[in-house]
Amino acid sequence: MTKRCIAVIGSGVATEEESRNALEVGREIARQGAVLVCGGLTGVMEAAARGAKEMGGLTLGIIPGEDPSSANPYIDIVIPSGLGIARNVLVVSSGQAVIAVGGKLGTLSEIAIAFVIKRPVIGLGTWQIEKARSGGNEIIFARDAKEAVRKALEVIEGKSA
Repeated sequence: MTKRCIAVIGSGVATEEESRNALEVGREIARQGAVLVCGGLTGVMEAAARGAKEMGGLTLGIIPGEDPSSANPYIDIVIPSGLGIARNVLVVSSGQAVIAVGGKLGTLSEIAIAFVIKRPVIGLGTWQIEKARSGGNEIIFARDAKEAVRKALEVIEGKSA
Protein backbone atom coordinates (compact mmCIF):
# COMPACT_ATOMS: atom_id res chain seq x y z
CA MET A 1 0.00 0.00 0.00
CA THR A 2 1.32 3.42 -0.94
CA LYS A 3 1.83 5.77 2.01
CA ARG A 4 -0.11 9.00 2.08
CA CYS A 5 2.13 12.07 1.87
CA ILE A 6 1.21 15.43 3.36
CA ALA A 7 3.29 18.51 2.60
CA VAL A 8 3.64 21.00 5.45
CA ILE A 9 4.56 24.54 4.46
CA GLY A 10 5.23 27.66 6.49
CA SER A 11 7.83 30.22 7.39
CA GLY A 12 11.47 29.37 8.03
CA VAL A 13 11.26 31.93 10.86
CA ALA A 14 8.12 30.90 12.74
CA THR A 15 6.30 32.54 15.62
CA GLU A 16 5.82 30.57 18.84
CA GLU A 17 2.20 29.86 17.87
CA GLU A 18 3.19 28.68 14.39
CA SER A 19 5.88 26.44 15.88
CA ARG A 20 3.40 24.92 18.35
CA ASN A 21 0.86 24.35 15.59
CA ALA A 22 3.47 22.83 13.28
CA LEU A 23 4.73 20.52 16.04
CA GLU A 24 1.18 19.25 16.60
CA VAL A 25 0.56 18.89 12.86
CA GLY A 26 3.71 16.78 12.56
CA ARG A 27 2.67 14.61 15.51
CA GLU A 28 -0.78 14.04 14.05
CA ILE A 29 0.56 13.22 10.58
CA ALA A 30 2.74 10.52 12.16
CA ARG A 31 -0.13 9.22 14.34
CA GLN A 32 -2.16 8.75 11.18
CA GLY A 33 0.65 6.85 9.45
CA ALA A 34 1.30 9.43 6.75
CA VAL A 35 4.67 10.73 5.54
CA LEU A 36 5.53 14.35 6.29
CA VAL A 37 7.08 16.25 3.37
CA CYS A 38 8.55 19.71 3.90
CA GLY A 39 11.28 22.10 2.82
CA GLY A 40 13.64 20.51 5.34
CA LEU A 41 15.01 23.65 6.96
CA THR A 42 14.02 25.70 10.04
CA GLY A 43 10.88 27.27 11.53
CA VAL A 44 7.61 25.55 10.65
CA MET A 45 9.49 22.90 8.67
CA GLU A 46 11.67 21.92 11.62
CA ALA A 47 8.84 22.00 14.17
CA ALA A 48 6.61 19.80 12.00
CA ALA A 49 9.41 17.32 11.34
CA ARG A 50 10.26 17.23 15.05
CA GLY A 51 6.64 16.45 15.90
CA ALA A 52 6.52 13.64 13.36
CA LYS A 53 9.78 12.14 14.64
CA GLU A 54 8.54 12.29 18.26
CA MET A 55 5.71 9.99 17.19
CA GLY A 56 7.93 7.65 15.14
CA GLY A 57 6.91 9.08 11.78
CA LEU A 58 8.81 9.33 8.51
CA THR A 59 9.98 12.73 7.27
CA LEU A 60 11.21 13.87 3.88
CA GLY A 61 12.88 17.24 3.37
CA ILE A 62 13.43 18.81 -0.05
CA ILE A 63 16.07 21.44 0.63
CA PRO A 64 16.90 24.35 -1.68
CA GLY A 65 20.67 23.85 -1.67
CA GLU A 66 23.03 21.00 -2.48
CA ASP A 67 24.45 20.29 1.00
CA PRO A 68 22.42 17.59 2.78
CA SER A 69 23.89 18.64 6.13
CA SER A 70 21.89 21.89 5.96
CA ALA A 71 18.65 19.97 6.62
CA ASN A 72 17.21 20.11 10.11
CA PRO A 73 18.04 17.14 12.38
CA TYR A 74 14.51 15.68 12.18
CA ILE A 75 14.62 14.86 8.47
CA ASP A 76 14.96 11.16 7.61
CA ILE A 77 15.31 11.53 3.86
CA VAL A 78 17.04 14.65 2.54
CA ILE A 79 16.67 15.59 -1.11
CA PRO A 80 19.22 18.31 -1.89
CA SER A 81 17.52 19.89 -4.90
CA GLY A 82 20.00 22.65 -5.75
CA LEU A 83 16.99 24.59 -7.06
CA GLY A 84 16.77 27.44 -4.57
CA ILE A 85 13.21 28.60 -4.03
CA ALA A 86 12.13 26.69 -7.14
CA ARG A 87 12.21 23.65 -4.85
CA ASN A 88 8.83 24.92 -3.57
CA VAL A 89 7.27 23.26 -6.61
CA LEU A 90 8.75 19.90 -5.55
CA VAL A 91 7.63 20.29 -1.94
CA VAL A 92 4.04 21.06 -2.88
CA SER A 93 3.80 18.49 -5.67
CA SER A 94 5.20 15.75 -3.41
CA GLY A 95 2.24 16.01 -1.06
CA GLN A 96 -1.19 14.66 -1.91
CA ALA A 97 -2.47 17.52 0.24
CA VAL A 98 -0.77 20.61 1.66
CA ILE A 99 -1.10 22.03 5.17
CA ALA A 100 -0.09 25.69 5.41
CA VAL A 101 0.86 26.78 8.93
CA GLY A 102 1.17 30.55 9.16
CA GLY A 103 3.74 31.75 6.68
CA LYS A 104 5.05 34.68 4.75
CA LEU A 105 5.62 35.27 1.03
CA GLY A 106 7.36 31.93 0.40
CA THR A 107 4.32 30.17 1.85
CA LEU A 108 2.05 32.29 -0.31
CA SER A 109 4.02 31.19 -3.37
CA GLU A 110 3.61 27.54 -2.33
CA ILE A 111 -0.15 28.02 -1.88
CA ALA A 112 -0.31 29.51 -5.40
CA ILE A 113 1.64 26.54 -6.78
CA ALA A 114 -0.75 24.17 -5.03
CA PHE A 115 -3.71 25.96 -6.64
CA VAL A 116 -2.11 25.72 -10.09
CA ILE A 117 -1.38 21.99 -9.79
CA LYS A 118 -4.74 21.28 -8.09
CA ARG A 119 -3.41 20.20 -4.70
CA PRO A 120 -5.83 20.77 -1.83
CA VAL A 121 -4.60 23.30 0.73
CA ILE A 122 -5.58 23.13 4.39
CA GLY A 123 -4.88 26.36 6.25
CA LEU A 124 -4.00 26.76 9.91
CA GLY A 125 -3.50 30.43 10.70
CA THR A 126 -2.35 31.20 7.17
CA TRP A 127 -3.20 33.54 4.29
CA GLN A 128 -6.80 34.54 3.55
CA ILE A 129 -7.33 34.35 -0.20
CA GLU A 130 -10.57 35.23 -1.94
CA LYS A 131 -11.89 32.34 -4.02
CA ALA A 132 -12.79 34.65 -6.91
CA ARG A 133 -9.20 35.90 -7.14
CA SER A 134 -7.60 32.47 -6.95
CA GLY A 135 -9.07 30.90 -10.06
CA GLY A 136 -11.83 29.15 -8.11
CA ASN A 137 -9.46 27.50 -5.67
CA GLU A 138 -9.82 27.97 -1.95
CA ILE A 139 -8.03 27.18 1.26
CA ILE A 140 -9.88 24.78 3.55
CA PHE A 141 -9.41 26.28 7.00
CA ALA A 142 -8.91 24.31 10.20
CA ARG A 143 -9.12 25.42 13.82
CA ASP A 144 -6.31 23.22 15.11
CA ALA A 145 -3.67 20.70 14.07
CA LYS A 146 -5.82 17.62 14.52
CA GLU A 147 -8.57 19.08 12.34
CA ALA A 148 -6.02 20.18 9.71
CA VAL A 149 -4.63 16.66 9.37
CA ARG A 150 -8.11 15.11 9.41
CA LYS A 151 -9.21 17.42 6.59
CA ALA A 152 -6.03 16.70 4.61
CA LEU A 153 -6.62 12.96 4.90
CA GLU A 154 -10.28 13.36 3.93
CA VAL A 155 -9.40 15.17 0.71
CA ILE A 156 -6.68 12.61 -0.06
CA GLU A 157 -9.19 9.80 0.40
CA GLY A 158 -11.76 11.57 -1.77
CA LYS A 159 -14.10 12.57 1.03
CA SER A 160 -15.20 16.15 1.43
CA ALA A 161 -13.26 18.13 4.01
